[in-house]
Amino acid sequence: MRFSGTSKALGMVAIAALALTGCDAGGSTGGSGSTGGDTSKVILVDGTEPQRPLMPADASESGGIKVVKLMFAGLVSYDPSGKPVNELAESIEGTDGQHFTIKVKKGQKFTNGELITAKTFVDSWNFGAAAKNAQLSGSFFESIKGYDQASADGSTVETMSGLTVVDDQTFTVELNQPESDWPLRLGYTAFVPVPSGALADPKGFGEKPVGNGPYKMADGGWQHNVQIRLVPNPDYTGFRKAKNAGVTVKIFQNDDAAYQDLLSNNLDVLQGIPLSALKNFKSDLGDRTIDKPYAGNTTLDIPEYLPEWSGEAGKLRRQAISMAINRDEIIKVISRGALPAKDFTAPVLDGYSDSIPGSENLKFDAAKAKDAWAKADAIQPWDAARTFTIGYNADVGGNKVWVEAVVNQLKNTLGFKVEGKPYATYKDILDDATAKTLTGAISDGWQADYPSLYNFLGPLYKTGAGSNVTGYANPEFDNAISDGLAASSVSEGSKAMNKAQEILLEDLPAIPLWYSVVKGGWSDKVTNVDFGWDGDPLYYAITGK
Repeated sequence: MRFSGTSKALGMVAIAALALTGCDAGGSTGGSGSTGGDTSKVILVDGTEPQRPLMPADASESGGIKVVKLMFAGLVSYDPSGKPVNELAESIEGTDGQHFTIKVKKGQKFTNGELITAKTFVDSWNFGAAAKNAQLSGSFFESIKGYDQASADGSTVETMSGLTVVDDQTFTVELNQPESDWPLRLGYTAFVPVPSGALADPKGFGEKPVGNGPYKMADGGWQHNVQIRLVPNPDYTGFRKAKNAGVTVKIFQNDDAAYQDLLSNNLDVLQGIPLSALKNFKSDLGDRTIDKPYAGNTTLDIPEYLPEWSGEAGKLRRQAISMAINRDEIIKVISRGALPAKDFTAPVLDGYSDSIPGSENLKFDAAKAKDAWAKADAIQPWDAARTFTIGYNADVGGNKVWVEAVVNQLKNTLGFKVEGKPYATYKDILDDATAKTLTGAISDGWQADYPSLYNFLGPLYKTGAGSNVTGYANPEFDNAISDGLAASSVSEGSKAMNKAQEILLEDLPAIPLWYSVVKGGWSDKVTNVDFGWDGDPLYYAITGK
């Protein structure tokens, strides 16, 4: 999912200054296994205004997904290390990687009392996949047989032929081809079930969602641009059972203000320390901090639907910009640490490689950058009067600082007009990105939805994928990704994914900058604080002191 820069480096971003913060030695890792503490406390945490209504298959950025994760449970959830653990699934069985039989636990209900059955899942997935419903995460169903028809523009087909209800607790799934890592995806929010009312009125439901997870929405819980109040769901029986009296997500327009609230104990958990506080947050907070890498990265996205960034000239210009950015220098000056990107994924994932052919395009080399720019000019001259812009959200993340550093490096090395373009909020960036009305580059970032290399590749760069904001389309890459999915094992699939990355490192549909690191902190009013594999705090385990 995309992230705004207010969390973990945010998970989901270059958009996040935290992505620049590196991983220093030391720092508390908290404790996810809640050992005592006051369970009557409501935990106050930071967040951003969700871009879309809170329909699980329509949430694709950190502001919305943070809430959806707390309110819903799917067939599986991920434990703090990223391992899938059954939630609503009694069993998920398959022997060939293409055909699966899924049994749903009996007696599971939404908080409105509606039973969750096999049909609930099939109806929810079909709704998410159908083009007419325009769910942003609809492409996550692309592997299921019949998705192509259900997702086709103007199609009257609203169901996928690969889903069949066997009985109240059993349904089967047929994929288009064997895919070794498909079961790993089932903990992502797109795959959670929703009640029948959500399908009848998705917009209304998204304002007052009814879920089945560890928390439920309090009465009048979503006060737009102010806060979202969640209270424990007493009927939830999974491993994420709430050990507190609720979670209130305070929506901040400025992460410096969030940090000041943390210091004054008006905020309990801050997912991402602002850039302005990085030098002092450990001395300010003592052992109430965390500093470790997670499955996320930061990129610079340049839309290929802009004429000057299309074709061979556009590819050469993207290579030039990538090689003109001195990642090590920016990291050293701004964050004193961190890890420059060597690929499009994240080092914490199984199968990661830092030596994929083409990764040299991510290394600073002023001479090669100038040469690539000159070759692009020979094909399609750059308009010297034109100003290249880099959009960033100015509300949180301290993004202005590192964007200005990139701007200066590009000016000095390539000698063309470039400047930062502030957006008021991350939502504003996403609105332009999803509408494909961007006029320049944007800072962006990705936080893993599930622990797989594919999650950093397919949803972002496959032709027509829901999170493909640059308009990148390369059939050779699409085929290479499909080959990776069809591999006989996850490890073999990872090798194939890295082979597909060779194409990305040549085309650079986005420019990888650095890997994300979570630097967070908490007040002296809470205990049992820890962060998971994806950089998210384990909110359910936090208690008062």
